[in-house]
Amino acid sequence: MKKYICSCVLVASVAVVSASAQTTSPATGKTPQATPSSTATDTTARGFLTKAAEGGMAEVELGRLASTKATNSEVKAFAQKLVTDHSKANDEVKALAAKKNITLPTSVGAKHKAEHDKLAAMSGAAFDRAYVDAMLADHQKDVAEFKQQSTMNQDADVKAFAARTLPTLEAHLKQVESLSKSVGTKTE
Repeated sequence: MKKYICSCVLVASVAVVSASAQTTSPATGKTPQATPSSTATDTTARGFLTKAAEGGMAEVELGRLASTKATNSEVKAFAQKLVTDHSKANDEVKALAAKKNITLPTSVGAKHKAEHDKLAAMSGAAFDRAYVDAMLADHQKDVAEFKQQSTMNQDADVKAFAARTLPTLEAHLKQVESLSKSVGTKTE
């Protein structure tokens, strides 16, 4: 995990240095802009808030699904906690995006939809294990991303949002790690 975070920091640092070293294009007289896919981590307000909004919506949708489909009471309670916490974070993302005149996606992308559809087709203990496994992987990524954004994002408001949200995500990660042991996921 430390290697992953260090790699992300290194890649982001190189991206920031190379972006600041860009010169003005003689054809347009403007500095070329990097696209979100051209860097490993997008440290712009728009890039991070867009990613956070889509991820947050996916967490709420999957949490609602698990609230009804899970058979393990701890998994159901965890799913409901995610719905509550991520709904609150989603409201913060929307408010921050509105303040910055950033248009956010209104639905989840294909990757999140496919994950939802896969889980919706499952039931019983298999659903519980698959949901917990998905939440474990997702929260590991989220914690790493929010840690990085809380220190490296170019926008002070976005940095502050990431720093405020990080403890909740870390608590979710600890909780889902514990659930992983009790329901026997594949990443145990």
